[in-house]
Amino acid sequence: MTLRHQIIALAILPLVIAILAITAFITWQSANLTKENIATFEQNMLKAKETEILNLIHLALSAIQTTYRDADADDQAAKDRVAAILTSLDYGKDGYFFAYDYDGNNIVHPRQSFRHGRNWLDLTDPDGDKVIAELIATAKAGGGLHQYKWQKPSSGQMADKLSFVVSLDKWRWVVGTGVYLDDVFAQTAAANASMRASIRSTFVIVALIAVPAVIVVFTTCMLLTFHERRMADGKLKALTQRVIDTQEEERARLARELHDGISQNLVGVRYAMDLAGRKVRTDVNDAARTIDRGVEALNGAIKEIRRLSHDLRPRVLDDMGLTAALQALCFNFQERTGISTQIEASGFIDRLKPGASTALYRVAQEAFNNVERHSGADRLAVKLWSEDGRARMTVSDNGAGFGDGNGASPGGHGLGLRNMQERMAHFRGLLLIDSNAAGTTLTAMMPKSANMQPHDEVEAA
Repeated sequence: MTLRHQIIALAILPLVIAILAITAFITWQSANLTKENIATFEQNMLKAKETEILNLIHLALSAIQTTYRDADADDQAAKDRVAAILTSLDYGKDGYFFAYDYDGNNIVHPRQSFRHGRNWLDLTDPDGDKVIAELIATAKAGGGLHQYKWQKPSSGQMADKLSFVVSLDKWRWVVGTGVYLDDVFAQTAAANASMRASIRSTFVIVALIAVPAVIVVFTTCMLLTFHERRMADGKLKALTQRVIDTQEEERARLARELHDGISQNLVGVRYAMDLAGRKVRTDVNDAARTIDRGVEALNGAIKEIRRLSHDLRPRVLDDMGLTAALQALCFNFQERTGISTQIEASGFIDRLKPGASTALYRVAQEAFNNVERHSGADRLAVKLWSEDGRARMTVSDNGAGFGDGNGASPGGHGLGLRNMQERMAHFRGLLLIDSNAAGTTLTAMMPKSANMQPHDEVEAA
């Protein structure tokens, strides 16, 4: 996976995961809340049904109380009157009262006359419940509710029914009534269907929000990636061109040095040798002086070669460290230019990595070149010290500063200043420039990370 794809994935995946998590949480919370509401609604409906049944039972008992109280256990006429009263108390198309004796024989059932006088003790509903036996047991235990399945008179279909039964112990009867629960379950099913529809609509709404959001994020990431890539390509091209320019400038400088210094000296040596050869044939004493001049010119060429090699990579920096290298640089600079140069390095503890030492040396070298070419200064001071384990260096001159039209600027637009800043930035250091009409002070600050670690110092030793 490329870096661009990784960036896109890191931008989009958290959004997708967050949307999915939020959607799942909302769905789960909505489903639980709806289920709780539906369960509460169903319980309230059942409670209402129970209250309705109890009221009906009390009504029936009030209607037969006088007859039952005044009758004997074998009073058949009273039993017939009570059966007639219970038969007449039907309500609605599916509401009625029923009565059985303790043996399971039906006494009253106004909606299903075929049950009258027959024994139903072994009757079992589709769920395996022995309905009549359970109703008789409930009544004998003091009365109560019992739920079972029973044929609904209006439709002829089996449906859930909740009944309340009481016993008439003197006659060994069970009297009860009940209500069908299919309307309750129908409303519960409708609520569940509404819940599922609500969840589906929630998913649709989330999708309508999430999909465009993901598309927007994806498009934004792509645009930012392409923009950053174009900027990176532009910076890379600029850096490549800068490297090429630096190489060409260094080559031009070396070419000038070779042509103006070493080449001229060697040509002078060749002419001196030619002249010495002619003198040998004519005037021996004058030939010796000519040879001396040739040797002197050759010594100058050797010194120029040493100077160039020292500029490219000073041996003293590798052999004796940064302080000695800067001292040699100051000495050679003063000797070559006549500019008074001083260095103070008493407070410096050299713990820098080789690369960091080279960077500071190159910064000083470039600063010296700028002083020589542009500043017009006659004094130059270098200070090297350590502050809390961090290397510090300043290069100060009393020249004209950056306001003299020489093409350099404190902002770092000159190639030399950019190179110095980039050398310091490579080690996370800082390069500060303070320039005015009284002179220029350049401050280079290295971080602690530019120092050698203890194991590096042991290896270097």
